[in-house]
Amino acid sequence: MKIVHISAECYPVAKVGGLADVVGALPKYQNDAGLTSEVIMPFYENKFTKEAEFSVLFNSKLKLGKKEYSYQIKTITDNTLGFNLYLVDVPELLFKDYVYSNDDTERFLAFQIAALNWMLTWNEKPTTVHCHDHHTGLIPFMMTQCSDYAALKNIPTVLTIHNAQYQGWFSHEKVGLIPEFNFNNVGLLDWFGNINPLASAIKCTWKVTTVSPSYMEELKRDANGLETLLSNESAKCIGILNGIDWEVWNPETDPYLVENYTQNTIEIGREVNKKWICSHYNLDFEKPLFAFIGRLVGEKGADLFLETFKEALQNGNISIFLLGSGNEIVEAQLNELRKDYAGFYNAFIGYDEKLAHIVYAGADFILMPSRVEPCGLNQMYALRYGLIPIVRSIGGLKDTVIDISEKGGFGICHNEVTVSEITEAIERGVKLYENQPKYNKIRKKVMSINHSWDASATAYINLYKSLNQ
Repeated sequence: MKIVHISAECYPVAKVGGLADVVGALPKYQNDAGLTSEVIMPFYENKFTKEAEFSVLFNSKLKLGKKEYSYQIKTITDNTLGFNLYLVDVPELLFKDYVYSNDDTERFLAFQIAALNWMLTWNEKPTTVHCHDHHTGLIPFMMTQCSDYAALKNIPTVLTIHNAQYQGWFSHEKVGLIPEFNFNNVGLLDWFGNINPLASAIKCTWKVTTVSPSYMEELKRDANGLETLLSNESAKCIGILNGIDWEVWNPETDPYLVENYTQNTIEIGREVNKKWICSHYNLDFEKPLFAFIGRLVGEKGADLFLETFKEALQNGNISIFLLGSGNEIVEAQLNELRKDYAGFYNAFIGYDEKLAHIVYAGADFILMPSRVEPCGLNQMYALRYGLIPIVRSIGGLKDTVIDISEKGGFGICHNEVTVSEITEAIERGVKLYENQPKYNKIRKKVMSINHSWDASATAYINLYKSLNQ
């Protein structure tokens, strides 16, 4: 079987969120299982592409409405990723130093057209085309409806929804940018008066997956306007829990860590990493260290962080470290907070991969009070490193974290995203930390919870096989 993943992000080439981690790991595990699994993504100007060497496989031109653009298909000359990676370089549109922008309709439509045009030239067509989120959402429509791609019409497609809040809407005035199709079928593009790539993909793809079983059920109640569509298409929908790359996220070999460790050496290993964080960011090593890593947006509950942190820090018995960026107002508030709580609180506004790994290896608790969490990878990274998650029970967090009050529990869960519930969860964390024998037993235990991609990759392979019988 030959599987082609098409995505806007792929770690380590370009990463904004969990989408990149999934696309950078799933194909590797599928190849290990005996498939041929490859990735097509845009070519961006960033640190990775500036440092890597590429060879050009294909040169051509594409039409986007009345405009014509030159493009190339490139591949890494010395590829050690574990899967073939192909990058679509449309210099006039995609060659920018960021993944997303304010002209994404044209950028990602050109990317999708170029990918399909190149696919037409292949002697061996894919067994399945696996699309990820709305940035690739028009591919199922174009493969089945556009005359240019009639040769691809019978190839099964799978859509994975990583986050249904973002759907790629654009006006019908731009419908001419899409290659020619029978206009009687324009309804396959429409949802509530706009062209909606994610809705179109749900209508046109063979199978729809979400990144956790609970998130699939939640979307039927709250999907930013797509609830009825997902309910109507429920027969082809399935939730498959994401995994994490067990090789990249391994405290025993992680090159980013100050001190590597195993389940048997967890106490000394985590102590060294915690001391590094506390010394670099003026925090008290003796206090339990609560951390947040992620985007400072409403979905993550970040709008409540200022009030929550003030409430949680008033007793002077904890430290908090934040690593993230997003809303500029929230960023400014959380930066300013450092002045009032020096020695108890600090923040790194932005993202630093090395620092993130050290925080997973050194903090005592990770905070994930999410309003929306399709799967969540941070809690899986945390468990792998012996870091106890404090989560809101929703989506993939509900599927992966059991509260310590329950049999076999190892995390702290709360039901609502409010200042009082988050602070109460933090207080429960403090009490657990004070019971050092129990705390150490739990953090050692969680390192044995296996959230590698093995099981998830097998589930996707079985799905592909069912489409090709």
